[in-house]
Amino acid sequence: MKYLTYLEVRNAYLNFLKSNGHKEVPNASLVPENDPTLLFVNSGMFPLVPFLLGEDHPLGTRLVNVQRCVRTEDLEEVGDASHATAFEMIGNWSLGDYFKEQALTQTYEFFVEKLEIPIERLYATVFEGDSDAALDTESIDILKKIFTTYGIDAKVGKGERIQLYGKSKNWWGLPGGGPCGTTSEIFYDTGKDACGKDCHVNCDCGKYIEIGNNVFMEFLNKEGTFTPLARKNVDFGGGLDRIVILLQQVESYHDTDIYKPIGDGAQALATRPNQKSIRVIIDHVKTATWMIMDGVEPGKTEKEYVLRRIIRRAIRHGMQMGIEKPFMRELGKIAITQFSPIYPQLTEQEEHILSVMEQEEKKFRNTLRTGISQVSKIANTYANKTFTNDNGESFFVYESYGFPPEMFLEELQTLGVAVDTTLFWNNHALKVKDHQEKSRTATQGLFAGGLADTSEKSTHYHTTTHLLLAALRKLIGEHIYQKGSNITPERLRFDFPNPDKLSPEQISAVEQLVNEQIAAALPVSYTEMEREKALVLVPFAAFEGKYASIVKVYRIGEGDTLFSQELCNGPHVKNTGDIKGTFKITKQEKIGNGILRVKGVLE
Repeated sequence: MKYLTYLEVRNAYLNFLKSNGHKEVPNASLVPENDPTLLFVNSGMFPLVPFLLGEDHPLGTRLVNVQRCVRTEDLEEVGDASHATAFEMIGNWSLGDYFKEQALTQTYEFFVEKLEIPIERLYATVFEGDSDAALDTESIDILKKIFTTYGIDAKVGKGERIQLYGKSKNWWGLPGGGPCGTTSEIFYDTGKDACGKDCHVNCDCGKYIEIGNNVFMEFLNKEGTFTPLARKNVDFGGGLDRIVILLQQVESYHDTDIYKPIGDGAQALATRPNQKSIRVIIDHVKTATWMIMDGVEPGKTEKEYVLRRIIRRAIRHGMQMGIEKPFMRELGKIAITQFSPIYPQLTEQEEHILSVMEQEEKKFRNTLRTGISQVSKIANTYANKTFTNDNGESFFVYESYGFPPEMFLEELQTLGVAVDTTLFWNNHALKVKDHQEKSRTATQGLFAGGLADTSEKSTHYHTTTHLLLAALRKLIGEHIYQKGSNITPERLRFDFPNPDKLSPEQISAVEQLVNEQIAAALPVSYTEMEREKALVLVPFAAFEGKYASIVKVYRIGEGDTLFSQELCNGPHVKNTGDIKGTFKITKQEKIGNGILRVKGVLE
C-alpha cells in the first residue's frame, strides 16, 4: 500500500466516483433539518433519505459525497484507539440506475486500483438467505468474478474469501418497514493472528476491519411481506478515517496526518502527557469546532448540552495532563487550520468558534472552583471516619458541577480525609452505570435515526414551518432566518435570531397571519434552478452550504398571493388548505445569545 494523506484519500474517492458519472452532493449541516429521530447527522445517507424513498434528486441518479457526522452514544469510550465522536463518511448512490454489478466492481476498483490495497487482504460478506429473501447468488457470482480478475479463486463459506451471514449482519431495513435489502460488506485483514479456528471477518478480535458496505435496496417490507421494489437503489458507505488509518499504517485516527498537529499542540502544553487524554482532546476539540460551525452553542438542552459536555471533557483531560492555563482557543485554532481546506466555513467563522470555546472554558474553570467548595463541605462531615462514596457523592458533584471524580478524590486526600479508594471507585462506577442506562433509555431514539418522519401530520407541520418563517420575516423583521427546526407529528419547533422575546401582540399577529394563509388554500409548488439564482430569490436560506448546484425552491402561493419562498427538500402538502388545524404558538424561550426558540401546534 502507498501512503496517502487524509486529503489525498478524500479527493481520490470523490474524483474516482465523478469519473464514473456521479455528481457530488454538498455536505449537510450536522444539525438535522426537520428530523426528530436524530440528534446529529450520523451517517452519509442522511441527506439522501427523501431520494432513497422515491423523490427525484436535482443532480440526477448517480451521486457521491463525503459527509461530516457526529455520534455521541459512546462518548465515555473516546480516548481508546477506535472510538470517535466526529468523523467523515464516504458514500455513493445509484437511484434506480446501476445495481449490484457496477456497485461491487467500482468499490473494489477504488480500494485495489486507486488506493493500492492488496486484494489478498480483502474479504467480502454476502446475505445467506432466509424465508424472506433468497441467498444473494448474484453478488456471489460478481465477487467471484472480481477476485478472479486479480488471480484469486474466491470460495464461499466459513473462513473463506466470501463469507455468509444472516439479517443481523447483511441486511438493511427499518423495523417499521419500507425499502430494504441485502448488503455486501468489504473487510481488510490486518495481518494479526486469528483468535482461533473459528475466527471470521465479523469476529471482535480485531484481525478484520470493515472498510465499506454496499446496501442493495431491492425489496419493500410491508407488514412483514417482502416484495420487489420497482426502483432499486444502491447505497455505499465507508469510514474515511478508518481507511486512512490502514493506508498510513498507524494505530488510530488520532495518529494520522490531519489529526496529529492537534495532539502535538496538546502535548507541548502538558507537563504529564498521556495517550488517552491526548486522544480525547484531539477528538473533542475537532468535534467542538464542527458543531459550533454548524450553529450549535453550549447550553443545557439536547445538542447544546452535548457540545458543553464535549468541551468540558476536553478541558478536564487537559488538566489531568497538567495544562494549567486555558488552551481551547489555541488548540481550536490548530483544528480549524487542519480542516479548513475541507470546510472553508471554519475560517469564515474562526473568531466566533474560538470565542465560544474560550468563553465555555472560562465558565467551566469557574465551575471547578465551585466543585472544590462542595468537596470541602462534604469533607467536613467525614472528619473522623473513612469516606467510601456509598451515596455517590462524587457522581453528584460531577453531574451537578462538572467536577471530575479523580479531582474529587485528590481534594479529599489534600484535606486529610481517609478514603477507601477501592470502594470510592466501585461506588462511583455503579452510579455512572445507572446514569448511562437511564440516559440511553431516554435518548435511544435520537441516535437510531436515518429516516425522516414523513407522516401526514409531520408534513402539515413542515409546511406550516414555512408559513411561520415567512410570517416572522414580514411582521418582526427581515433579520430572521432559520437557525434550526425540529418537527414531530405533535408539534413544530423553530429557532431564529431575535434580540428579545416576542410580545403577546406579536405572537397573536404571527398566529393570525399564518392561519390566514392556511384558510386561503394557497397552492404549494417547486421549481428546480441553479443554486446561485435560487440564493438571489432566497438570500436568507438556512444552511446554504449544504445545497447542491441544482436546488428546489418551494413556493407557497403564486403571483399576487405569493407568501413564502424557500430552498427545501422536505415533504410538503400540495395546498395550504390541506393543513388540518389552527396554528398556535405554545411556548417561546431564549436558547442562546440572541437566539429565540418557539414551539407551535395545529389545534
